[in-house]
Formats: sequence, C-alpha cells, structure tokens
Amino acid sequence: MKNVNVKGLRGGSVFRLLSVVAIGLAVVHGLVAPDVAMGLALMGEVTIDGLRARLSELAEISKGIQAKADSERRDLTVDEQRELDNVMTEFDEVEANIKRRQRIQDQETRLSGPGAGRQVPPAPIAASPATNLAPAAAPAAASRDGLQNTRLRTVEERQRWGFNNLGEYAQAVRMAVVRPQDTDQRLIQNAAASTYGSEGSGADGGFAVPPEWRAAIMRQVDAEDSLLGLCDQQPVTGNSITFPVDETTAWQSTGGIQAYWDSEAAAMTQSKPALKELQVKVSRLTALVPMTEELLDDAAAMSAYVTSKAGEKLAFKINDAIVNGTGVGQPLGILNAPCKVQVSKISSQVAATIHAKNVVNMMARMPASSFKRAVWLVNQDAIPQIMQLGFAVTDGTTTNVGAGALYMGPGQMANQGAYGSLLGRPIVVTEACAALGTAGDIILADLSKYLAVVKTGGVKSDVSMHLWFDQAITAFRFILRMNGQPWLSSAIARKNGSNTLSTVVTLEGR
Repeated sequence: MKNVNVKGLRGGSVFRLLSVVAIGLAVVHGLVAPDVAMGLALMGEVTIDGLRARLSELAEISKGIQAKADSERRDLTVDEQRELDNVMTEFDEVEANIKRRQRIQDQETRLSGPGAGRQVPPAPIAASPATNLAPAAAPAAASRDGLQNTRLRTVEERQRWGFNNLGEYAQAVRMAVVRPQDTDQRLIQNAAASTYGSEGSGADGGFAVPPEWRAAIMRQVDAEDSLLGLCDQQPVTGNSITFPVDETTAWQSTGGIQAYWDSEAAAMTQSKPALKELQVKVSRLTALVPMTEELLDDAAAMSAYVTSKAGEKLAFKINDAIVNGTGVGQPLGILNAPCKVQVSKISSQVAATIHAKNVVNMMARMPASSFKRAVWLVNQDAIPQIMQLGFAVTDGTTTNVGAGALYMGPGQMANQGAYGSLLGRPIVVTEACAALGTAGDIILADLSKYLAVVKTGGVKSDVSMHLWFDQAITAFRFILRMNGQPWLSSAIARKNGSNTLSTVVTLEGR
C-alpha cells in the first residue's frame, strides 16, 4: 500500500481520515488497486453515481482520442495509444468498482428486512470549506464525491480542460504558485504525470499546456505559407532515424539494379541494389516567451499574443532553415545542398532583373517527374517583374503576331496559390529568399524531395512562474525537435545531354 500523507489532505476532517483508512483496508484485501486508491483518498468518499459519471467521462475521452485520429485520417500516435490504454484500464477498474459496490448495497438491502427493500445510495460526506478546491473563477461545476469537480461534457471543453482561453489558463497557473491553497481544480485533474508532482504546483513549477493550444501552435507551423507542409515529413520517436537511399537513375548503365535484353534460354545477368544509409538526427527549435503580469491580466490579448507570435516565429525559422539552413544544429537548406543546380544569367542582363529566358532555363534543369510537383519560391520584390514575363511570338518572320505569357494570375488555373503561377507551377512568396538580384531570389524546388524529420508530438508547450518569479513574469516555452535535408546528395547526370538535373534550381546573381 502506498503511503498516504494525512497532513496533505484538504480540510483535515475526521471523516476524511476515516475514508483514507477504509480505502487502505480495501487495498490490503485486494478490492482496490493502489493507484486507484490514492486517487480515491484525495477525492473523498466515492458514490455509485459518481463512479457512473466517471464511466461516462472516460467513454467520451476514448471517443475523442479516436475521433481526432479518424478526422486526420491517420493511426493513433504512440502517446495517443498510451493515453487510450490508460483510459480503458481505468474504465475497467471503475466498472468493477461499481459492480462490487452494487453487490454490497444489495446485501445491505436484503439484511435490512424481508423482501426487496428500496435501494438508497449513501449520501456523500459533506466537505468543509477548506475541502472545496474549486476556485471562484472556475466555470460551472457539478458537485461530486465531496469535491466540486469540473464536468466537461463536450470534446472541445475536454481539449481545453475547461478553460475558455490560454489567458485564463495562465492566470490559473500563476495563482497555483502564488497561493497554492487556491489551486484551480482543473490544473490538478488534468496535470500531466511527467510534469506534475503535487497538488500545489507542478514539478519545477510547470504545468503542461492543454492540448487545444498545443494544436493551435502546430497548425500555424503547418499554415499555408509554411514550407514544412510541402516537404516529405517523416515522424520519429527517438533522437535520430536512418533511411536506406537509392540514388541510381532509370537510365544509369552501371551500379544498382539493371535490366538487360537477352535471348531465349540464355543465362540472365545479375545485378543488385545500390543502397546507402542516410542518418538524420533531430535538432531543437525553441521559443521562450516572457509575459508580464499586466498581459496575464488581459486574458484575451495574452492568448492571441502567445499563439500568434510564437507560431509565427517557429514557422519562419523553419522556412528559413529549409531554404538557408547550414546543416549544423539545424536543417540543411536547399541553397546549401550539394545537389543544387545554378542556372547562368543571360549575356548582358541588367542588374536585379528576372528575364523570361531565366525561368525557362531553370525549368529545363528540373527533372520532368519533379516539375509537376515543384513550386517557385521568390522574394516579394520579384513579383512585379514575374507578372510581366513573356515572349514575343512571330509567324516565322519579323512580324509580331502576339505574346506568350509565362505568368498566370490567381484563379486562372487550379492550385495556383495567392500569387498565381509561373509556367504552370505555383508561386510561393517567402522572406527566406534572398534579395532581388542575388542568387536565391527565385528558386524552383520540388520540396516533396526534401526530407523533414519531425519529433512525434509536434510542438511541446510548457509554462512556468519560477524563472522570473521576482519580476512577476511568466515564461511560456515552446520546443519543436526536427531536422531536414534534400534526399539527393548530388545533381542527376543525364543519359543524353551534358546539363545535370536537380530538384533544386536557382538563378545566378545579377
């Protein structure tokens, strides 16, 4: 049996102490599991109605976990599977507890007199004022088992743990540190085991941020203007992952699997795959956001600030690393990749310009199979010139019979994006591209050939009062572990032609 800290029980009433002793005897006789007993000791007396209500909550939690995975058309993650297993285990234990209590209640009814008497569930022990852990700021709660616990009826409420927004949650965390006796019951009920140590405060002063806000941050990283969503994302549970890679081409005559024409009954020529290993270790991207007490008091403003600004910073850092990353403690960007191909400018080209022949020549260096997935990454200053790109069209003489436009505005064809398309491929404007006239101001890239390894769980979010406690500042911490690099380690040699091909094509500086 686990030790029970009687001093830590809220209220210190004789009835509560007797409940702890009774639960302890139940553990000794094998009627209640030790972990469940500890929870019951802290809750107070348990009723059949309360246990049935808990069954309903557990069933809703299970459906919510599975529904989230189904809506995203994926399997359960490792953390989701573990959480679902824990919920199902608790469901079985609570269900067995209800059956035992119902049988005991039936026995008491039969002993009370002849015939089947009326079944009356025992009334819960009234809690003293010190026992009530629900703060005044908490939402409407239903009384249960001697405590006021938040009853979350919808999936959305459970995802937020009952908090209306991130500001309200942060205020609850601050109060839990400043006045532990007024700890919001929602923090205690939903504290993650890895960060929660006692009723008064989390381990190291931290509480895990509710799932809805973790999802909000990750959605901004995967927003439309994020390059991460265009990459070949591979989840990883550990610190690194190794991939087998085959970089041979279909027309390569040596190395790797080969095919040969031969005659009937002739001995076939053998070949074997040419595979090498690519190991990628995840790096850490962090954001530490200090929030003053004044901002915490303005819950709505603080919530919008943290979710938008932290998400924007993470998204841009990822974009910039995918384009310009050095590969040292961060992803290897496409501009620094050894597979990159750079197209020369045309003779006598004016400085800081983009010519129609530039983009056509860039297209010619992209593998045909990759061009249908490629996008143009451009600096916004290049947009006015891109919109005017075109060729004069003649009928074989010097007579000008029209113009061949390379640019198409938004809405003129499917999957163009907000800035239209160039040679039929979408234009993506990003500040990660270099200044106009510099190599990297316009890039043709097939990002589906860029490997992005992301730690399972996405963005991890935590909040703490202890870092700057003397300044009345709360720290919000966001951590994303990822890495990335192009799949190709070098440009692709042609079968017929001297120009190499690549999934990353840039234009020489002008």
